[in-house]
Amino acid sequence: MKRHPLIRLLSVAVAATTLAACSAGTSPTADTGTYTVWDPYPQFDASSAWAKVVDKCGADAGVKIARQAFDTTDLTSKVLLAAQQNTAPNVLVVDNPVVSTLAEGGVLKSTADTGLDTAQVAPNLLAAGDVKGQVYGVPIGANTLALYYNKAVLTAAGVDPASVRDWATLDAALAKVHAAGKKGITFSAIGTEEGSFQFLPWFWGAGANLTDLASAGAVSALAQWKSWLDKGYAPNSVVGNTQTTSWQEFATGEYAFAENGTWQLQNAKKAGFDYGVLPIPARSGGAAPAPTGGEFVTVPAQRSPDAEKTAGRIASCLTSPANVLDSDTALTYVSAVPSVQEKQVAAQPELKVWVDAVKVAKGRTGDNLGTRYPRISEPLWGAVQAALTGAKAPDAALAAAQATAASAK
Repeated sequence: MKRHPLIRLLSVAVAATTLAACSAGTSPTADTGTYTVWDPYPQFDASSAWAKVVDKCGADAGVKIARQAFDTTDLTSKVLLAAQQNTAPNVLVVDNPVVSTLAEGGVLKSTADTGLDTAQVAPNLLAAGDVKGQVYGVPIGANTLALYYNKAVLTAAGVDPASVRDWATLDAALAKVHAAGKKGITFSAIGTEEGSFQFLPWFWGAGANLTDLASAGAVSALAQWKSWLDKGYAPNSVVGNTQTTSWQEFATGEYAFAENGTWQLQNAKKAGFDYGVLPIPARSGGAAPAPTGGEFVTVPAQRSPDAEKTAGRIASCLTSPANVLDSDTALTYVSAVPSVQEKQVAAQPELKVWVDAVKVAKGRTGDNLGTRYPRISEPLWGAVQAALTGAKAPDAALAAAQATAASAK
């Protein structure tokens, strides 16, 4: 995921790619000594630090690189089409929830086949690429969610941010903010993957599991969000908020808290007010597991074992600790490698809260969900919408969502 998780996994389309992928199609440029790299970073041109690392890794492997950059959603659809046409790239950098879909469709090669080294990668981040015990690719970095807070708003309301340790203390802080005439918290609950992405820390933080959307923990999480709207702690606009529009609300300086991600750090520094960052609290205390964003560097099926090994060397270079710090810095990502995380915090101490959040984060397709995840996520965000708009009570909304998810094949 590049900046936010705008992703609808194309499971049906992948089924159509399976036969084509099994014929080991890949870009014909590999035969001429030029290897293709596709990534979701159109914001980085050939002069960027990322592009220079890509070129260096190609040179180290003895080949030239033809890089193409696409929007995240466009990249997914283009890869599926390319796999059907036997023109898939040699190296693919793709949003982490898509990995299991492409792997189960036969589009990607496992790290065992390509020689990609996963030994230094944090296991919780690597899990998003684990499909039935086989790993497909290596995460280049990760982003996740936390709570930004406006120091002036909290001070005016008499709230010490260090007091926010669980849902009860967060509620108490919001009550003080509201009583002081200030605005409480903003987040994204839009009816897309962004809505699920933002709800998951509260869902998981209540002990809920994606295999049971109607559990008591799940209901408590949705009831918590609904209570904020009912009490006026959160605006009704959250129902249509993307993570961008939610951030714009926070950037007005009127809100105490905003749930958002590492990709807003530069915007936070430009906001014009003092801010801080807290981990999203779990219901009973501690940091809640937040979902991981970020991309995996993967190797699609190639025409020959030699081409796969060369592509694997390029991919290994892109994710090696020696090269990944510059890339993660450019992408505003927390590294997937703990030793590199330490370097990031040493250079930017404000990243510590994000590194800590990433350490307890979870992949959305983890717990062996794989391609089942989108069939669970869509009814989940639908339930959030239904509850927050008052169309259904939280327990009824989640019961309907669980029935939908259970019946989807």
